[in-house]
Amino acid sequence: MLACCVLRAVLADLHVGQVPGDLDRFLVTVAGLERRGAGEVVFLGDLFRALVGFSRFWDATVHRGLEELAALRRAGVRVVMVEGNRDFFLDAPDLDQFRDVSGNVHSFVAGGRRFLLEHGDLVNRRDRSYLFWRAVSKSSPARLWARLLPRRLAQRIVFGTEARLKETNFTYRRKLPVAELTVAAERHFAAGVDVVLWGHFHRAWKLERGRREAHVVPGWLETGAVVWINGDGSLAIEAERSEQIVDSAPGSWYQEEDSMGKVR
Repeated sequence: MLACCVLRAVLADLHVGQVPGDLDRFLVTVAGLERRGAGEVVFLGDLFRALVGFSRFWDATVHRGLEELAALRRAGVRVVMVEGNRDFFLDAPDLDQFRDVSGNVHSFVAGGRRFLLEHGDLVNRRDRSYLFWRAVSKSSPARLWARLLPRRLAQRIVFGTEARLKETNFTYRRKLPVAELTVAAERHFAAGVDVVLWGHFHRAWKLERGRREAHVVPGWLETGAVVWINGDGSLAIEAERSEQIVDSAPGSWYQEEDSMGKVR
């Protein structure tokens, strides 16, 4: 299939394994992508509640989900993993049979439009505590340490890491950083990018500057959203349902407030 004619599907923030029943829902979604004719599927970060590139860290849910990605590839679909804040060392050989490429950024041209896809966890440069944690947890020493851990200890650490991500509110920002998103989008536009897609924030956001546009892709976890990008460069965001509150952290930015300032 010619690259210019590829139908692409983009999914962000699935967190598979975090909510009861989400694995089955994920399997149904993946089957639907293949039936629809997707030639490339891009996971825009945080595919599982946590994904480390070394198989000793994987539980049964991760194994089953990855098997479905291997099946996609056998069917001729290209699988791309963009690294999110819950992803670590996605270039490790243990993942080779489950993805075609991984990285912090994915880019391509469709219909003469330049697309750039990032997870979005680096947009808010003021979140210094997260940026420090990210630098340490994804460093070369951390990678070496991860390779040497016994399997049981490794899996316990994954669950502990996932819990820490929720407790520290790294993933769900109290307020959507609109100013930072706008600056980042304008920077990409100035560099010649036509369409920017981010995940991470779980709630839809859009900026348009003429024919250029930037989007935050709604989290699949809450909405089942899939972004479809056609070979002519047009895109459409389709969702199973409207956004819902799924995190127990108080005062999350995506929760609505009533006239008295109380979270609903």
